[in-house]
Amino acid sequence: MNSPLQAPGLSVTTVAEQAADAIRRRIIAGELPEGFQLRQDALAAELGISRIPVREALVQLEGEGLVRIVPHKGAVVSEMSIEEINELFMLRGLLEPLLLKKSVPKLTAADFAQLDATLAEYQQALHAQHPARWGELNTQVHHLLLSRADQPRTSAIVATLLQQTDRYTRLQLSLSAASCVRAEQEHEELVRLCRSGEVRAAASLLKRHIEHARTELEQFIRSRRRA
Repeated sequence: MNSPLQAPGLSVTTVAEQAADAIRRRIIAGELPEGFQLRQDALAAELGISRIPVREALVQLEGEGLVRIVPHKGAVVSEMSIEEINELFMLRGLLEPLLLKKSVPKLTAADFAQLDATLAEYQQALHAQHPARWGELNTQVHHLLLSRADQPRTSAIVATLLQQTDRYTRLQLSLSAASCVRAEQEHEELVRLCRSGEVRAAASLLKRHIEHARTELEQFIRSRRRA
């Protein structure tokens, strides 16, 4: 019986990236279930490469939220909680639009210049397929948009929520090219609406943006479990 990780030998040019891609595809396809232990020696043999790029690939996938590296056990496929996703993204959908409405009128030219630079870096990371940077840059965009709200307690809660949803954000962006394109377009439109002072439209888009991520993640996890 073939292992779910069997694949042709990989090119020596970007071995770790190709190994990460091979494992990622199988996790997303549901071929590797939640909690599945990913043994470096077995992966290296099945992919026809050494253990070093396999180790690098697993660290990359841990950064994307697909893998957890557990002390004394090694790497396992991450367990995803639909209940946790629904709660975290519901709270974000309630709180972030409220902060945005207070923040937008106070955003400065320097803030928008920083947003433009972050969006350019985010676009580059998406197109270059550097998922380890996606969550961080996504969080930066949201933080910058909300940074002038002058609501320290609510802002602290949202900062925690963004941190807790980071791995889910990276996973969602990894699901398809369409997810990346939509996220990129929605961020650009958010900044445009904020720059033009269309506060209510921006807050509405932000809520839809967060809700779409939640829905896509829930659908993915349910389909993976069925598979």
